[in-house]
Amino acid sequence: MSLKSSSLLAPGPLALAGLILLAALSRLLPHPPNFSPVEAIALFGGAYFSRRGWAVAVPLLAMFGSDLLLGLLNGGIYLDYFLSAGFLSVYACIALSTVLGFGLRGKVSGLRVTSYSLAGSVMFFLVTNFAVWATATSLAVAPACSVGLGACYVAGLPFFQNTLLGTLFYSAMLFGSFALMRDRIPALRAQTA
Repeated sequence: MSLKSSSLLAPGPLALAGLILLAALSRLLPHPPNFSPVEAIALFGGAYFSRRGWAVAVPLLAMFGSDLLLGLLNGGIYLDYFLSAGFLSVYACIALSTVLGFGLRGKVSGLRVTSYSLAGSVMFFLVTNFAVWATATSLAVAPACSVGLGACYVAGLPFFQNTLLGTLFYSAMLFGSFALMRDRIPALRAQTA
């Protein structure tokens, strides 16, 4: 086994990937609209995976896996999502939030995680609602978005609250769980993968 392939199998990267996968799978549980781990997963991966490629790939793959499971469970309605601009904008936000999470490397604190969670949630709101507006020609679920970009952002405000609360909740869970794990397992104390 080469050094590169064995580094992902070290305890740190496995713990990170496991926490990210568990958070992504929590999307299968009943929850309010947009109360999800999407941004928290990306920030967490960006903060702790030392290899930037893994920091981006693991959250994207975990979210894609949970999206596939949601598609299988919810059928055609959810599968249509894979062909939408919304899908691309969400995945672009995951990648961008991972890059944002790089700023947390070696500087994780409650205040910083909260600030980055807020920034990631605002970015997610702006990007995904722009994508909804840009593709709103026949969008029956968001008629305000056919009027204009401002109306689309206003229509998205109720969802923003849940996005922010979900990001804060899952960030606390991920960063807090990993901090507790690092206290108890010395092998997790170094920057990982």
